[in-house]
Amino acid sequence: MKQIESFYIAYKQDVYMYLLSLTHNPNLSEDLLSETFVASISSIGNFKGNSSIKTWLFSIARNLWLQKIRKEKYTVEYNDLLQLYVSGGIEENLITMETVKRIRNLLLEKDERTQKIVNMRVEGCSYCEIASVVNLSESSARVIDFRTKKWIKSILEKEALC
Repeated sequence: MKQIESFYIAYKQDVYMYLLSLTHNPNLSEDLLSETFVASISSIGNFKGNSSIKTWLFSIARNLWLQKIRKEKYTVEYNDLLQLYVSGGIEENLITMETVKRIRNLLLEKDERTQKIVNMRVEGCSYCEIASVVNLSESSARVIDFRTKKWIKSILEKEALC
């Protein structure tokens, strides 16, 4: 029980601030914070250690937020989701609308399959879902997504937009 308490204390503020940046609603962020830790405790056995615990918690929090949006049919602008996609959802700096526009134009330079993979990822689809729709392996979808995100970030950095 002490381990769960220390786990919660160590990460609750970071997860709460992340959720607040997504929801802009303190009450909803509190609710999602609780749900995030309940979900993380029940699925700790699935944590493979491929990322930090904080990143894992952020991904759980983000998925819970996206589920809530879908369930309650909130409208979220594609541009907001695109910002989360490129930044990984955890960067402190804000991405301007100019940057979002540039990202969209960069994506148009990619082939249709890559655009579909990125758009599905932006909308919160899992790699498994993407792989079945695009008819690729899950690992291929991950690689294409990773390389595209890296390519976008490198161009934005060169153009001083990121």
